[in-house]
Amino acid sequence: MTTHKIGIIGLGKIAQDQHLPAIRANPNFELLAVSSTRGLTDHDAQYTFRDYRDLLGLKDVEAVSICTPPQVRHQIAREALLAGKSVLLEKPPAATLSELEDLRHLGEKQGKTVFTTWHAQYNKAVGEAKKALAGWSIKRLQVTWKEDVRHWHPGQQWIWEAGGFGVFDPGINALSIVTRIMPEPVFIKTADLEFPANKDAPIAATLQLQTGHADGDLQAVFDWRQTGPQTWDIEVETEAGFALKLSHGGSCLEIDGRLVVQEEPAEYQGIYRRFDALLTLGRSEVDDAPFRLVADAFMIGRRVQVEAFED
Repeated sequence: MTTHKIGIIGLGKIAQDQHLPAIRANPNFELLAVSSTRGLTDHDAQYTFRDYRDLLGLKDVEAVSICTPPQVRHQIAREALLAGKSVLLEKPPAATLSELEDLRHLGEKQGKTVFTTWHAQYNKAVGEAKKALAGWSIKRLQVTWKEDVRHWHPGQQWIWEAGGFGVFDPGINALSIVTRIMPEPVFIKTADLEFPANKDAPIAATLQLQTGHADGDLQAVFDWRQTGPQTWDIEVETEAGFALKLSHGGSCLEIDGRLVVQEEPAEYQGIYRRFDALLTLGRSEVDDAPFRLVADAFMIGRRVQVEAFED
């Protein structure tokens, strides 16, 4: 059994809450180094750095998990690949599709693994939903993804900047499930994007979707202004008449009202099991389908200005 010596670049909330515990729980990984501009202690890893370039200089580091904001991820990942490291990319994997394509090609050239992680896809319920929908035509799709940005992204101003994705930072999780479970490709038909008067990224979005041959009722609604209970639901109805619902971010599945899967999310454990397999095989896995839907929404979306938002 090979133990992969790994580093983390960017020790924000997602890295602390998910990546660190998942790495430490997986015996096939050894956390060797961590880099963060916020400062670290010797309890975080054997080596700690403020400058990620110092981490990339460690010969024993085989791979790095890049958990920075997306605006700077491409340059860091590029330097990591050129330094001979494989890379795991938090979602969204870059700021633009062109950046991701560059990383894909550079990984091939360097012979290193590039892995795009869509954590919501690693719920068991998502896999079961994909199996249930295989081969069927979809009549209705309703995605409702509403949460409280003040709770989930406290003080994270980068999400409101150009390239920070705004409400699509969580919304892309929903789209990653949609692209995984739908039996045929999905396209953006129309998009209304609500931008606060004082922000450069949307706080809400309403998307009309379509498939290549059907005129089904397919839509998604994202909103960052939800308070109280949070809503992460995907409802699907097929032409054959059966319906399913994924709830709690994709961790629960009902088919025709019958509970089929209900489990505690173990998304990042699944991500690192997959990364271990890819590193062992020397393969990359670059899934850009959710990313393309977000890019298309920005490309054809109608900008709607709403009142200023203070967080």
